[in-house]
Amino acid sequence: MTERVTEEREVRADWADLPGGGGIRGYVARPVGTGWYPGVVVGHQLFGVDQPVRRFARRLAGAGFTAVVPDLYHRDAPGVELPTDDDGRRRGFELLHRLRREEVVRDVAAAMRYLRETPGTRRRVGMVGLSMGGHVAYLAACRLDLAATAVLFPGWLTGTEIGLSQPEPTVTLTPGITGRVLLLVGADDQVVPAADREQIAEELGSAGVDHELVVYPDTPHAFFLDGAPTYRADAADDAWKRILALLTGTLGAPGR
Repeated sequence: MTERVTEEREVRADWADLPGGGGIRGYVARPVGTGWYPGVVVGHQLFGVDQPVRRFARRLAGAGFTAVVPDLYHRDAPGVELPTDDDGRRRGFELLHRLRREEVVRDVAAAMRYLRETPGTRRRVGMVGLSMGGHVAYLAACRLDLAATAVLFPGWLTGTEIGLSQPEPTVTLTPGITGRVLLLVGADDQVVPAADREQIAEELGSAGVDHELVVYPDTPHAFFLDGAPTYRADAADDAWKRILALLTGTLGAPGR
């Protein structure tokens, strides 16, 4: 698998128990050394806290953020890493359908609390979510005090197909968002079709949410993490720059 991570700072990363009970753990990546570093929660994809997601967390740490990836599958399959093949997808969807809205909100809140209790981390916290994790990030922005949320190719926001979007579609919770939202989607994303993008944008606009929606032409679902067959370098590079601008502009620049 090709790795394109450039870490500007030395980084350390390991698993840690998150506060709040329930046995939840998170993968934590942070810059080495003293200083003030903004905190970012990362919502993982269908395949769990796998190598590409861990590498992304380290990339954030290399850019000067403390990143925590809560294991959203900890109730049913703690620590699972699924292969990105048909069997992995089937198992991933089994686990996805077991997730419940209130439980996942508590998981993100536990990660936020961990960040706020970490020395050298500012109180304002952001989140970046990918695919399934993008849905989780949008939901968390509706329910928690996230200052900035980057939502990448989120699925199922406009329907009630999964437990996370029940009893009402998650997009109907949009008026609860108090921070800035950045949505990044490919124009050819079959999981987030044009009708869904339009509905999400309409809800954000009606609720007066400070937001930006970027649609990349000729780009499929899951374009961001390198190594996947759907990876698109140009869109991914632009998305990374926009994520950094969002987090830095909202949470503050990392500093020693």
